[in-house]
Amino acid sequence: MKTNLNKHLRSAVLLLALMLLTSCDQQEHTAQKTVDFNALQGQWLVINYWASWCKPCIEEIPQLNSFAIQYQEQVKVFGVNFDGVSGEKLESEVAQLAIEFPTLELDPAEQLGYPRPSVLPSTILINPQGELHRILVGPQTVDSLAKAMQP
Repeated sequence: MKTNLNKHLRSAVLLLALMLLTSCDQQEHTAQKTVDFNALQGQWLVINYWASWCKPCIEEIPQLNSFAIQYQEQVKVFGVNFDGVSGEKLESEVAQLAIEFPTLELDPAEQLGYPRPSVLPSTILINPQGELHRILVGPQTVDSLAKAMQP
């Protein structure tokens, strides 16, 4: 009887772990159609433009993932697919590139009042007051992003 109980307990724990991992994975790779940026005032916004064909973009994604986690109390990181890909294709590219921060289906450039980038990778920094702080061109690192937030 004890063996059966242990077997069932192990199965239940394994099932719970799989459910948690699946929900985390789905949450990480979800594109968002809209964001209420007004609700995010008081936080830095980092908006990174990327494309699946852009090698420097692909190389900087792990740095952006780390930055989003390390500075999650002060900063909200978003991605924007430069090519305007949406739906399942966007979800697939986000998963393929292991992007762990939210990706926006709609380009927020006009809404947030900055020019749409013409080169990749480009990263837009919006300060906690909702104003354009900097436009960074080229691949970024955790350190370069942290420095760019300085006045």
